[in-house]
Amino acid sequence: MEPVNVAARFEQDGRIFPLHFTWHGRDYPVITVGRTWQDETGRHILVMTPGDQMFELIFQGQEGRWLLRPPTAARLA
Repeated sequence: MEPVNVAARFEQDGRIFPLHFTWHGRDYPVITVGRTWQDETGRHILVMTPGDQMFELIFQGQEGRWLLRPPTAARLA
């Protein structure tokens, strides 16, 4: 997992909607938000970017930081 900058909308009901993120100097707009779940590492959010690339963003609320799990070749295929 890598630290990443994310712009997101936080709803009053606790839902989080990432709008775009910057990874390795490139901006990725979020087209759709998919499945979300919570575990000991934070709130995981699957997002789709142009070109049908899927990324997993993880929000760690207590630290106020975002992490990104880079896509693997199997996920990109």
